[in-house]
Amino acid sequence: MTWQEQSLPADHPAVKSGGVGVLLVNLGTPDAPEKGPVKRYLAEFLSDRRVVEIPPIAWQPILRGIILNTRPKKSAHAYRQVWTEEGSPLAVITRDQAAAMQQRLGDEVKVDWAMRYGTPSIPERIEALMAAGCERILLAPLYPQYSGATTATVVDKAADKLREMRWQASLRTLPPYHDDPAYIDALASDLSRQIDALDFAPEVLLLSFHGMPQRTLELGDPYHCHCQKTSRLLQERLARPGLRFRTTFQSRFGPAKWLAPATDDTLEEEARAGTKRLAIAAPGFSADCLETLEELAIQGCEQFTEAGGERFAALSCLNTSDAGLAMLETLLRRELMGWIRA
Repeated sequence: MTWQEQSLPADHPAVKSGGVGVLLVNLGTPDAPEKGPVKRYLAEFLSDRRVVEIPPIAWQPILRGIILNTRPKKSAHAYRQVWTEEGSPLAVITRDQAAAMQQRLGDEVKVDWAMRYGTPSIPERIEALMAAGCERILLAPLYPQYSGATTATVVDKAADKLREMRWQASLRTLPPYHDDPAYIDALASDLSRQIDALDFAPEVLLLSFHGMPQRTLELGDPYHCHCQKTSRLLQERLARPGLRFRTTFQSRFGPAKWLAPATDDTLEEEARAGTKRLAIAAPGFSADCLETLEELAIQGCEQFTEAGGERFAALSCLNTSDAGLAMLETLLRRELMGWIRA
């Protein structure tokens, strides 16, 4: 690694070195809302042993023989409902977040983005950053709450790439930021803006986090605790005494016991109990995606209204909002200290 400007002999080949890179990483998405790309994406995602902690000898026959022959068609239909002219919402938003961070951080840093599953891949973008002269790279998994199935598997994938490289970059990893004041303030500011813009006053704000099997909590994963702390701090920061809050977990998959209460069950429960006006937010997602745009905004609305609810609003993630970008810049600058000028 070099901290100095290169001063090379006239006949020396050109060298790119001494640069600093930032790699924003989100979960992933298929390349198209079609059965084939969705099948490839699910095969990679559901083969990750941190995501499905069942021995491969038992899991792979189920995955290859049943799930990958039935689920892609259904998932492709769901993706088609949220796909945009630019492509997958998750990929487009993550790309735009990276572009905004490049503008905010300036020429001292090269900002790129990747998906843990699908494209662009983490190994591909690490290699590209090094080819551009980045010898120091901040790996930034955009997961506020830590889980072995999210943050840890991003680090695993980066390490797999470094393991095969003769010349490795120095790596830092953005820590989880579930209780960071910058994150809580950004959520409170952006959600307040959205709630105030509604044409109805919600009785309940549901804070829905992605679900994990109950077993992950019992094995020591801090994810459930991180979600609960985010929820508590956000409720305190919003300071809306007339609004009732509930914390739930979405996206259950398979027969195992998952973290509770479940978002879909809670939506129906609230409507049947007489709640007429409800808003839902997904604080654990840094960008809108299938789970927020289809599962919450479309399915969630249907579940709530069919059970007797009347007004429903799915609030956007931080995405590229002013509050979200300011928060992300704050977090990145903190982790880049010593590598760039403040």
